[in-house]
Amino acid sequence: MPDSSRHAPKPRGVASGGRGPQTPPSAAPGPRRGAGGSVDESRIADVIGPVVAAAGMDLESVRVTAAGRRRLLRVVVDSDRGVSLDDAATVSRELSAALDEMAVMGDFPYTLEVSSPGVDRPLTDRRHWRRAVGRLVKVTVTDPGGSGIVSGRIVSADADGMTLDVEGARRRFPYAVLGAGAIQVEFGHPPSELGATRDGH
Repeated sequence: MPDSSRHAPKPRGVASGGRGPQTPPSAAPGPRRGAGGSVDESRIADVIGPVVAAAGMDLESVRVTAAGRRRLLRVVVDSDRGVSLDDAATVSRELSAALDEMAVMGDFPYTLEVSSPGVDRPLTDRRHWRRAVGRLVKVTVTDPGGSGIVSGRIVSADADGMTLDVEGARRRFPYAVLGAGAIQVEFGHPPSELGATRDGH
């Protein structure tokens, strides 16, 4: 489940918690706005990325949606160990402090929601494949002979590529030939039967 918290806009010139004047605008640039006054998601990612990294996690996505004057800020994070409810709550507090300090959400009241990726997250990065070891996936493979869809269970994933168990045969694929992988929903299959590993050993 995601962790969420609500925020009201801070008075101009006063830091979160009323600790006095904020850093001058020249040192702490304010929020950039997109078309129609929307909050700039790339600016938010710039601010919260280092906070997420310091917590030992990866920032997977940032999405802002509007409901009247309130904004819903959805932040998806992940790590090799997964993301527990306690992890989400801790990083949510740290992100809230960073967002308020930099006034990156501008004058909009907002709700911050921190969660981990769902099974529908496309596998596009090396770390995604590594964290999906043991899962059944479907992926488009492109090589000099053409392209096709391959389904199998991820046996291992390392810096260079990943290995699938395809109907009992193990096939190795470099990441360069892989499209976005999709995890297949299944019930009751114990991945450990394959001796799956994350480092290819």
